[in-house]
Amino acid sequence: MFKKINYIAAILVLLTGMSVRAQVTTQSPYSKYGLGNVKGLVLPQFRAMGGISTGVYKPSGYSNINMQNPSSYTGVTLTTLETGLSGGFSTLDDGTKKESSFNASLGHIALAFPIVRGKSGMSFGLMPYTQVGYEYSQSSTVDTMSSRSLYSGEGGLTKAYFGFGQQLFDHFRVGANIEYVFGNLIENRSSELLDPLYTAGNTKIQDKNSVGGVAFSYGAQYDIVLSSKKSITLGYSGSSPSTINSKRTFVATQYSRDSNGDENAASETIDLIENSDTDLKLPLIHNFGFTIQKDNAWLIGADYRTGNWSKLTIAGANQGLQDSWGYSVGAQITPDFSSVNSYFQRVDYRIGYTYDKTYIKLNNHNINQKAITFGLGLPMASTMNSVYKINLTAEVGQRGTLTNNLIKENFVNIHLGFTLNDTWFRRYRIN
Repeated sequence: MFKKINYIAAILVLLTGMSVRAQVTTQSPYSKYGLGNVKGLVLPQFRAMGGISTGVYKPSGYSNINMQNPSSYTGVTLTTLETGLSGGFSTLDDGTKKESSFNASLGHIALAFPIVRGKSGMSFGLMPYTQVGYEYSQSSTVDTMSSRSLYSGEGGLTKAYFGFGQQLFDHFRVGANIEYVFGNLIENRSSELLDPLYTAGNTKIQDKNSVGGVAFSYGAQYDIVLSSKKSITLGYSGSSPSTINSKRTFVATQYSRDSNGDENAASETIDLIENSDTDLKLPLIHNFGFTIQKDNAWLIGADYRTGNWSKLTIAGANQGLQDSWGYSVGAQITPDFSSVNSYFQRVDYRIGYTYDKTYIKLNNHNINQKAITFGLGLPMASTMNSVYKINLTAEVGQRGTLTNNLIKENFVNIHLGFTLNDTWFRRYRIN
């Protein structure tokens, strides 16, 4: 038991350190819109298969946590701990120049355990939901007067969840998560006159929404048994439209710059709204999926998703987004789950593809996102009552386009996950 605790503590210290050092978790101009870049409640082992999860029940011979569809918690047969890190390389291309960056953050931490093995299970954890991080400027000239507008943003939302799954009858199960959504969405806008005689009139606006409230998600799965080892799983999951509490702080100030171009302290506060009660209204989300699998050998599947993002409002203002849709396809193969002579025969090999028409539309052009994904499930030393596995995933993709003076963003995301299965709550008998 002490070895388990030390193992977990070491991972948590590592994750906490990475999270503290990486305050800005993305560098994407498209995170300016809506809630930022939406991550989804998907662990690395599912991201490697394009993000399929809605119809995934037991993808391999050990327990996974699939919080995207809480009905799958009934498939958790051992106490399961999942932790991980995420990092990303991105390159922004506007057609004339390119800019590259790297960001890293805490990926996830989640725990699940069976209540009645094979009949009911529960899970709780912490997952990133959206990420905001951008900084850019625009210059213009009217007559002989030049000006510059500066835009930046940071923050994002996180979901803490608690979920329960229950089998209702043979091959059919349902589940639900109660989620606490929290975080800050911070937007900064500045307008500067570049003539040194007028710099005292520079204006800066910061609009900050501090979010904290309850949301709900739910799911169901049904198995069609083909043989003793082969089956088809049909799945549905969704998130209900929810109203989340928020505190809005709006500050408008005037400032100047010194001879070195550095910003001086604000000289005057023009407008101030502090901790005003408002809300954020999340949209209705639907996910549909299926998988076909042979136990402990192979799995293929697909997901389709839609989001009613045109209904998103922040502080009472509709965000002018469009409804989204997307799909994922993926597969996993394990050559020989029980091999004792070859380690690589026991490795899970995963591949997938994902495509989304996002909720952003600019210059009359949809901002689409697509990626190929691949990864490995690397088994570590295991016993009859415990399983350890490292899940390594890469996503190579593109968001946006150069059409109509837009920006193309190329990215490579790396996800590292640690899975621990063990019997923490076993009752011992002494004869």
